[in-house]
Amino acid sequence: MNAIIFGANGQDGYYLSELCQSKGITPIGISRSGKFLVGDVADRNFVDRCISEYKPLYIFHLAANSTTGHGALFENHHTISTGTLNILESAFVSKLPIRIFIAGSGVQFLNQGRPIDENTPFEASSPYSVARIQSVYAARYYRTLGVQAYVGYLFHHESPFRKPNHISQRIVHAIRRIQSGVDESLAIGDLSVQKEWTFAGDIAKAIFTLVEQESVFEAVLGSGIPHSIRDWVELCFSKSGLDWHKYVREIPGFIPEYKILVSNPRRIQELGWKPQVDLSGLATLMLEQSLSS
Repeated sequence: MNAIIFGANGQDGYYLSELCQSKGITPIGISRSGKFLVGDVADRNFVDRCISEYKPLYIFHLAANSTTGHGALFENHHTISTGTLNILESAFVSKLPIRIFIAGSGVQFLNQGRPIDENTPFEASSPYSVARIQSVYAARYYRTLGVQAYVGYLFHHESPFRKPNHISQRIVHAIRRIQSGVDESLAIGDLSVQKEWTFAGDIAKAIFTLVEQESVFEAVLGSGIPHSIRDWVELCFSKSGLDWHKYVREIPGFIPEYKILVSNPRRIQELGWKPQVDLSGLATLMLEQSLSS
């Protein structure tokens, strides 16, 4: 049994690959970078060849530039929107019984500060959200043609494999530099912003929970538990024996994209999934990993 993972170079690809192997499924990782099969999900011929050669039981479409900035307009359309259509059409034409997972995002919904669920309206607030919304409607259309297309709306999640530019890793790496003797001041936009800090390994399990059943095809995937950036800063510095007040400053006048982004994960929980790693456990994982890297 094979599973094709488009966008295998990120944290979700890592944990999905591990989970596949534990289930006796061979993961075929595809990315434009990293130690994977090199390819572009926006290349229809390439997608066709992959499905024909590997005859996957699962396809996971994770590829994206995870920024909401306008500068990534065409890249996100290329990778998310066109990539989704290529996967769905290639699977449809192949007539293979493939279960397809399309990654959605919490930021494609109208955010009014309340927990977001599958019935919350979409909001085209950025090029990234536009591409995600288009992919959802593509999946819904192909389901009418008999394609098993699932959408999981991923809320904020973290792991030791987060890239260094993300706020979680910026804080962890700054702590390690401070501990090594570097005199550092860490500037953060708004410490009061709240979001979820779910462990990416738990989210990978939520993805499999979704695609291994046939009654629910769209679900919010998140812990439903918000924490502020200040909570993360305090926890990581405390675990490292440091007073964060000495090293962290807020950027005056910074305007965040949102003040809170939180899910209502009741649907995925009703399917039997719950996160296992809490905020403290996540901080320990990331801090320990940073020591060995």
